[in-house]
Amino acid sequence: MEQRGKRPKPHEEGPIGRGERTDKERPEWQTRVQRVKTEEKSPLVPSEITPEDLDFSVRVQLKTLTAENAEMVARHLAMVSLLFEDDPQLAHKHALAASRRAGRLAIVHETLGITAYASGEFALAIRELLTHRRLSGSNDQLPLIVDSERGLGRPERALEAVVGIDRSKLTTGVRINLAIALSGARLDLGQADLALQELEIPELNPKRVFEQSPLLFRSYAECLRELERDGDQWDQLADRAEKAMAEHGEEVFELFEEIKIPTSEEFEKKPRSDNPYSKPDRKFDRGDRNNDRPERKYPPRDGARPNRGDRPDRGERPDRGSRPERSDRPNRSERPERSERPDRGARPDRSERPRGERPERSDRPDRSSRPERSSGPQRTGRPDRGPRPDNKGRGPRGAGK
Repeated sequence: MEQRGKRPKPHEEGPIGRGERTDKERPEWQTRVQRVKTEEKSPLVPSEITPEDLDFSVRVQLKTLTAENAEMVARHLAMVSLLFEDDPQLAHKHALAASRRAGRLAIVHETLGITAYASGEFALAIRELLTHRRLSGSNDQLPLIVDSERGLGRPERALEAVVGIDRSKLTTGVRINLAIALSGARLDLGQADLALQELEIPELNPKRVFEQSPLLFRSYAECLRELERDGDQWDQLADRAEKAMAEHGEEVFELFEEIKIPTSEEFEKKPRSDNPYSKPDRKFDRGDRNNDRPERKYPPRDGARPNRGDRPDRGERPDRGSRPERSDRPNRSERPERSERPDRGARPDRSERPRGERPERSDRPDRSSRPERSSGPQRTGRPDRGPRPDNKGRGPRGAGK
């Protein structure tokens, strides 16, 4: 019987059991690979937040993800929309968590770029917004790109970002924000005259108010002061625009068409004649039909029958019973009876006619006068078949001996 090894004591280290932990330094081989966690954990999302809290147009763009991943990304994006104004830093963390899960979606890059701009991380904002622009081809976030370049102290690159952009194709809000950002870049370069020209766009109209009009009016007033002009009038217009936006700031619904859905009771009470899709009643008077139908008139053809209108009506036609009798027809009562008819002659009885004797026909030629077959023209070039065998007493082929 084999002797087992000595069982290690509790204070000793060995292959069996766990030894006591000491304060000694770990061996070198255990410290070669050191894991440093630089990424923060994703922020917690309350259970009350569901993917349905996110806008439907954004949820549609998450269909390329798996169901579980799309659900978590949608919840993080919903938290961004809830916290963006109150806590931009926490909203930025949720955007980072969404980007780690769906880093190839344009909407995620756009959200992360906006939260980075709001948090003051302009380099990250430029990177993410340019990625969104490359993926989607949209210029909606171009004002943030220009302003982020200003935040990094690069107004020249801010002006270069809009080279080749057709501003007339931009939406009204994007065009106003871009003009304000470019005007600020011109002021950073000390070009007050060009900054004023950047703001002179069609939307700079006191009679028309947009969402960005108060900021546009104040930016124009600031440029006027830089040129040592009076800009108080535009400040007053900005205050009036804010007041107008506050009074009419409630949500506005656009009504395309009003549709009334009838109930089942209205369908039962509704007469059938009111239904435009019901078939018309086909019961009508034939006389009314003839009266309503217009008279057809066709040009007469050569040799054609006269029009029906020239014929007399059925009521005007003479009665068939009043037709004149024909005098050339013999009266059936005057016909002789069968017994009074003349005798055609007695027919010979068939029993008296001899069977073998037939009356000779004079028109038939005599058979004796017919030429024999041997006297006719013979066929040449045909091989002689030889005498035919005698088949007497034999039936069909293979029918017996």
